[in-house]
Amino acid sequence: MKLGSESCFSRFLGHTLVQNAVSLYGVQIANYLVPLITVPYLARVLGAAGWGMVAFAQAFGSYVALLGEYGFALSATREVARHRDSMERLTGILAGVMGAKGLLAVISLLAAWLAGWLVPIFRENPGLLWTGMFWALTRAFSMMWFFQGFERMQVIAAVEITLQALATIGIFVLVHDPQDGWRVLVLQGLGYFVSFTIGSAMAYRQLPFRLPTWRSTWEALRMGWTMFLFRGSVSLYTVGNAFILGLFVSPQIVGYYAGAEKTSRAFLGLLNPISQTLYPRLSHLVHTARDRAAQLARIGVAVMGLGGVLMGALVFFLAPLLVRIVLGGEFAAAVPILRILALLPPLIALSNVFGIQWMLPLGLDRAFNTIIILAGLINLGLAVVFAPLFGGVGMAWAVVTAEIFVTGGIYLLLRLRKLDPMSYAANAQGGIV
Repeated sequence: MKLGSESCFSRFLGHTLVQNAVSLYGVQIANYLVPLITVPYLARVLGAAGWGMVAFAQAFGSYVALLGEYGFALSATREVARHRDSMERLTGILAGVMGAKGLLAVISLLAAWLAGWLVPIFRENPGLLWTGMFWALTRAFSMMWFFQGFERMQVIAAVEITLQALATIGIFVLVHDPQDGWRVLVLQGLGYFVSFTIGSAMAYRQLPFRLPTWRSTWEALRMGWTMFLFRGSVSLYTVGNAFILGLFVSPQIVGYYAGAEKTSRAFLGLLNPISQTLYPRLSHLVHTARDRAAQLARIGVAVMGLGGVLMGALVFFLAPLLVRIVLGGEFAAAVPILRILALLPPLIALSNVFGIQWMLPLGLDRAFNTIIILAGLINLGLAVVFAPLFGGVGMAWAVVTAEIFVTGGIYLLLRLRKLDPMSYAANAQGGIV
């Protein structure tokens, strides 16, 4: 009996999904620990205004990174998962994605030059803009999508963890006062750059090198368009909020909001490995075993939904303590913002499973994007009204309102189309589907 239990446990640990989840949890723990370690230090060393400047540059850089990633973390991962047995097709996908990223990098540099001319903070601090661009472009060239499609993330995950640790050490060694904020962006950008270099070498050991052509580049852009539209729309109410807020208020208020947002998303980020592990498996199963895909999606709803509720409650009730420990006494104004943002973990957990994990593998990209675009416009419209009047609190309510619209809209659409995975799984088990 004991040997049987040990054998089952060994098989469980050896399962591809479990190994990938463990690898991604390693990356996520690193992503969690880096802010947990560095944010308290940077908040105190840089102060609210200095931290707000860095957050403003990172938020702008997040838009640039999203343009460079172009949704390939979803679209290219899905294509690699579908064609993992065809070397010719995989070689074309890799060449096309690399060509597309290079073209998008050129467009990003032109956009940055325009931002340096139009945005007052960047016009007064050009060094902040271009170090933020370095951070953004190196992040955009991540190779994680390639290995995620193969469901082989162990090595690349170890590389990312190591480089994040080195960048964190560099921050403590080289960042000492408000004028050193740009060094944070450079050090983290160097970590992304080395990770890209190692990831590319690993990919081209597996596949023959092929120069991108205009045809393969265009095919990659066409393939990723709907995912880019989705990611770009999502960014209107997620990664770029500090940038939007910074267009209306002082860097100090941006610092309060950014501190609360990073604290909230550090908790939410603990659910990402489950999401990233489920996506390639569901993308494969939904075309080969719809019943099993629906059952897996239902498990995802239960695990991520419960995890989101628990994390949201933890953030809400411990907000004063979290702000005091993570950000310091100067950031007391971030407490009400953090309590509002505590509503995000359960909302995002559910919208992730129903939307990214279920709708996208089913090919409902257009309907999904419509909901996301509307949510992004809602967030942007509310931010323009609320941010000048209520500062960080107004921005937080704009974000939460947009996320409520996303979660409710996705589930309502699935119910109307009779594609709710909860009902589908139940019906399949009963022999109806």
